[in-house]
Amino acid sequence: MKRVSIVFLQAVLVLIGIVVLSFLIIMPSKEGRATNLDVVSIYTDPFILYGYATSIAFFVALYKAFRLLGYIGQNKVFSTNAVKTLNHIKYCAIILTALIVVAGIFIKFAHNKNDDPAGFLAICIVTSFASIVVATAAAIFEKLLQNAVDMKSENDLTV
Repeated sequence: MKRVSIVFLQAVLVLIGIVVLSFLIIMPSKEGRATNLDVVSIYTDPFILYGYATSIAFFVALYKAFRLLGYIGQNKVFSTNAVKTLNHIKYCAIILTALIVVAGIFIKFAHNKNDDPAGFLAICIVTSFASIVVATAAAIFEKLLQNAVDMKSENDLTV
């Protein structure tokens, strides 16, 4: 890939990170049940803290994707580091899916009876599906890349 393409994709990843981080900072104060609360009460709410803890897996995966693009830019894509990076992305996506499902189940059974959890549950379903897709794609690419690395190391030994 051309260096410009790699830098563009890395910039897109940074932009995604900035947008998600700003969403995580701004959204709790705009959310329905927190509109009448003070700032300390909003950001110490256990469910909002759970959302921040869950976002760690997302940001780790985003960082690993940034690193993978760096390996591609350095022509080190057929290395064990790239395979490990894909493995980390896969596990981050699996962890993120599990944590989102737990949040959805919690809201389903513990929501306020005056609230309708359908919107939140729809978001949980969509984000869980997206995380599953990322985990599956990372697993497939990891297996393909591992086979390529094995073949490359075998060819290096025979030459």
